[in-house]
Amino acid sequence: MMNGKPKIIGVLTSGGDAPGMNAAVRAVVRTAIKRDIRVLGITNGYNGLINGEVIEMDLRKVSSLLHRGGTLLKTARCKEFRTKEGQLKAYEVCKEMGIEGLVVIGGDGSFRGAKALSDLGVPTVGIPGTIDNDIASTDYTIGFYTALNTVVDAIDRLRDTSESHNRCSVVEVMGHGAGHLALYSSIAGGGTSCWINEVDFDVEKDIIQKMKRTLRTGKHNFVIIVSEGITDIHALAKEIEAKTGVESRATVLGHIQRGGSPAAYDRLLASRMGYHAVEVLEQGIGDRVIVVRGDVIGDMDITEALNMTKKADPIMIAINETINI
Repeated sequence: MMNGKPKIIGVLTSGGDAPGMNAAVRAVVRTAIKRDIRVLGITNGYNGLINGEVIEMDLRKVSSLLHRGGTLLKTARCKEFRTKEGQLKAYEVCKEMGIEGLVVIGGDGSFRGAKALSDLGVPTVGIPGTIDNDIASTDYTIGFYTALNTVVDAIDRLRDTSESHNRCSVVEVMGHGAGHLALYSSIAGGGTSCWINEVDFDVEKDIIQKMKRTLRTGKHNFVIIVSEGITDIHALAKEIEAKTGVESRATVLGHIQRGGSPAAYDRLLASRMGYHAVEVLEQGIGDRVIVVRGDVIGDMDITEALNMTKKADPIMIAINETINI
């Protein structure tokens, strides 16, 4: 659809929302306008693209967005877009509206959609936005550090009441099968134990016996971090109390981890990635994902990025097991 610099590009957010998505949209819009490229905002993700739900994006539309969580463009999951028919509908909408390039902000599922559109002839660039930090091609995703701050703040508050009551707090954090948020929050929040999918874990050895040893040293309050989807933390809290004699309570942090004003790091990362995404599309290049590696922003092939896997950092695992007692 495009030879060289595009006249019109689209931008959408897809999948779960993450703090900093608005900052990325803002960067895309302002960078494009600066380079005489018109920007259409597609609302409600791929569902909105199929249905032609677009708004004109100008400088004022993205004013006062940096500090806002969520996404101005809204987001949704779209089963129809997973089908060839749905993808062809989206392609036809792009053709009708003159969209010659697309920026997609989201996770792996969103990137698969971006790949499909690129294959059909709409140059598409993905920007990694998810609190799970589970996209292997990039060191960090937009929203991860804000969610981490939220989790650590919650742990600090729970620790206050745990200390007051000589209690154990069992805290479930999000991650969608990935343990990055749980592991980092355990280190930053001083978790007694951290249960994630990426490590072999035994409740008796890694929680019960560890707590009993620590009780003998005079410590009487504990925080156990569990990544979502692993176990029923309410049942786990009852087991801990029954076997250790320490009053235990379970807390599921849930979707508070997705909301809130993005941290400075996420605002910077989103702004840098949004700027680079427009630079790539300006050259008439698609089928790319924006990444940060060692604080250097770059881009890589979407297919290559999707074929990569990301496990919890073994060094971080070692640090957590060594310094948290």
